[in-house]
Amino acid sequence: MPATPRITPNTFHAAPHAPARRALLAGALVLALPGLPGVRPARAAAPPSAIQWTLAAGYGPGVFMTDNLRQFAARLSESSQGRLQVQVQALGQPHSMADIRKATGEGAITGGQVLGSAMSAEFPVADIDSQPFLTASPQDARRLWKYQKPVLEKAFADRGLKLLYAVPWPGQGLYAVSPLNIGADLRGLRMRTYNMTTDLLAQYAGAQALNLPSGPALEQALQSGGVDLMLTSGATGVEMSAWRRFKYFYDLRAYYPKTLVFVSARAFNALDEALKNLVLQAARAAEDSGWTQSENQSRQALQTLQRNGMEVLAAPPGLKLFFDRFGERYAIDWLKQAGGSEASLVFAPYHANK
Repeated sequence: MPATPRITPNTFHAAPHAPARRALLAGALVLALPGLPGVRPARAAAPPSAIQWTLAAGYGPGVFMTDNLRQFAARLSESSQGRLQVQVQALGQPHSMADIRKATGEGAITGGQVLGSAMSAEFPVADIDSQPFLTASPQDARRLWKYQKPVLEKAFADRGLKLLYAVPWPGQGLYAVSPLNIGADLRGLRMRTYNMTTDLLAQYAGAQALNLPSGPALEQALQSGGVDLMLTSGATGVEMSAWRRFKYFYDLRAYYPKTLVFVSARAFNALDEALKNLVLQAARAAEDSGWTQSENQSRQALQTLQRNGMEVLAAPPGLKLFFDRFGERYAIDWLKQAGGSEASLVFAPYHANK
């Protein structure tokens, strides 16, 4: 397994200006190569021998990711005729997203949902979908997942986890309090960050990084006017009523980060073959439904932002160039540090089959 990639300010270097993004990634890869909302669980009483699973939600109520997880649990409890009872634990009761991986490993819960990039320290390949401007559409993101999934399944299995399915957030865009035309317009502004990608973007832009994961601190910063920029999806912006602070949303479709749903491999392997098949069938249905929900959420969210007075815009040429160059630098440095053993299994077929 490759060493965990740690991109720091010192690892950034000047990116070539001429080659197209795909050529840059392909070249870097060669160098790196080592050789239904609100559904409730069935009400029927559990049989005496029923197996109990507890899955922790990584997001709050009303978020489509949470709804999708509850649908998965209800479908599995019903299809197994109560032999496998699956309960969904609300966010923070008692586990936050940051605790779910550890709690699963310790056996406190059976599994849950975690943003893939939040697990990149343990699973570098989980961070691939958070590389900015690698994918440009939901179709691109789904094709990337086709090649990422088997590599990630093996990495999870090696650490005692069973990966069940993944659902993407809609494409990430940039919320701003003032118009943006070129990269220099971001300089000095206060930018909300929540992962390595956003941290490095703020640094690259000369913006002031404010580490504010979703929760009360971010809500307070938005209410008090303490944030000028925020890179996140249209759906998340609607959830936060972003129009209270921001006037502009640039639909960059910068990347499509996925939330991963997994359980303890020990819990999964303890099931008989019939129950295992039911779990896998329910997972496939949840993944298909989740991707459809994500696209629907994106379309509806942009309309909601506009209805609430925000301007939804494509990136002007100067701003697009700024973000393209940032994406090039990020991808090349990520590949060099992650190595090629796992990354090559994803990137090689992804770029070869465009």
